[in-house]
Amino acid sequence: MTVIETRKPAPVQVVGADVAAAVAAAEQMLVALGVDTQVEHLRRTAERMVLSYGEMLTPTPFEATDFLNEAKHQGFVIVQDVAFAAICAHHLLPFVGSATVGYLPGARLLGLSKLARLVEHATRGVQVQENVTQQIADGLQRVVPDHGGIGVFVEAEHLCMTLRGAKARGASTVTSTWRGALERDATLRSEFLSVAGRRSRP
Repeated sequence: MTVIETRKPAPVQVVGADVAAAVAAAEQMLVALGVDTQVEHLRRTAERMVLSYGEMLTPTPFEATDFLNEAKHQGFVIVQDVAFAAICAHHLLPFVGSATVGYLPGARLLGLSKLARLVEHATRGVQVQENVTQQIADGLQRVVPDHGGIGVFVEAEHLCMTLRGAKARGASTVTSTWRGALERDATLRSEFLSVAGRRSRP
């Protein structure tokens, strides 16, 4: 006779959350929707839901590190296509896409990975894309106050629009924001988009 050893599942942990209440509520919702949570594949689904949402709603703390702009670099610093997944505030379904973030440096340069961290930080929590775009720019402006201009654009597919409702399969939403000289100067914005490889974008 073969004995199959099964591991006890690790407890769900979400910092700052009442996990037990969240799991009970998730279980109740699934049952109310007619889901049989006693079948094998659904017995721990409520716990997995809480863990998944907890992970996607909690930003990872980070410290922005900057460096002296020794070479007096005056061109754009741009990080392209930073992938993200966020939770839509209206339907609690994901929207998935990428952000391109850049700036014209002044006396100091921001560590490159911190541009990606700003995206990750802004896309955690219950969000709408327009707010995400502004929050990335706000965050960059805080950590690099001495800048010649900031540009952010975000492109994402919203599952609340492509899988339900309008069912606009393949549709994506683009948002952008500009700060400093980029807000004032259309030529500089065009240069930013060109350097970022988005020549055809508005």
